[in-house]
Amino acid sequence: MVDLPVDFEAPSSPAGEEPDQERGLAAGLKGFAANRLAVAGLAVIAAFLLFCFVGPFLYRTNQVATDIARANLPPGAGHLLGTDSVGYDILGRLMAGGRITLVVAILVSVLAVTVGLVWGATAAYVGGVVDDVMMRIVDAWLAIPSLFLLIFLDALLRPSVLVLIGVISALAWMAPARLVRAEVLSLKTRPYVEAARGAGATGAGVLRRHLLPNVVGTIVVNATFQVADAVLTVAALSFLGLGIPPPAANWGSMLSNGVDYVFAGYWWQIWPAGVAIVLVVVAFNFVGDGLRDAVDVRMRRR
Repeated sequence: MVDLPVDFEAPSSPAGEEPDQERGLAAGLKGFAANRLAVAGLAVIAAFLLFCFVGPFLYRTNQVATDIARANLPPGAGHLLGTDSVGYDILGRLMAGGRITLVVAILVSVLAVTVGLVWGATAAYVGGVVDDVMMRIVDAWLAIPSLFLLIFLDALLRPSVLVLIGVISALAWMAPARLVRAEVLSLKTRPYVEAARGAGATGAGVLRRHLLPNVVGTIVVNATFQVADAVLTVAALSFLGLGIPPPAANWGSMLSNGVDYVFAGYWWQIWPAGVAIVLVVVAFNFVGDGLRDAVDVRMRRR
């Protein structure tokens, strides 16, 4: 009797997981929609994206050339939110500054989450000495005061959008790396992962098909918090004078410039940027909380 070769492929997921995943996704979306704060946060984020990226096409202002003759004008028909100390229109400045702030924050989040995902997953799956060394590097990096390191790196390099993204990302990837490592350590002992290994799946295949898809929820949630943190960090660096130099604008530099005139009664030079920062940060945190509750199975079952 001749044994015929049988093609066998390691299952990409345990039996019945695809319907469970679909039901879980539907339950997660329903749970997110039921979270009024998360929905409100999403609406605020959408409104600011439209305001910053579409608004300049509808409300055109000159954000390059100064106009001292129109400096410190109060809100009125010609300038809806007034002008600053060198004649820039505050509303137009708010749009231009928000565009740079949001672009930097979103790119920092994407870069930090990507590096953290690769670092944490590799450390957890390989384990042993490699895990110990990689995580000690993370611990050592976290031990350095973040604001001091940010100021040092930003002062050492010539300020630009790319430098700002790189400097903030250099300190933002450790948190997602630790989160992903913890998730992968928990997942790699699951029966379906052991079955895939027994069926001959390679380490890269196990990571790609079984482990990484199951940490996407954690990564997406962390990415929203990373955006909120990056907005605050950009504002802090710019407030200290270490942001992108003029004529480029961001909300932090608007705050820094407005502080000098707030006691003169020019409230319009500080309130718009301050309110924008608070609203965006709170909105991303609300969305992150909603996503966390939607992704976490235990929270959905309560």
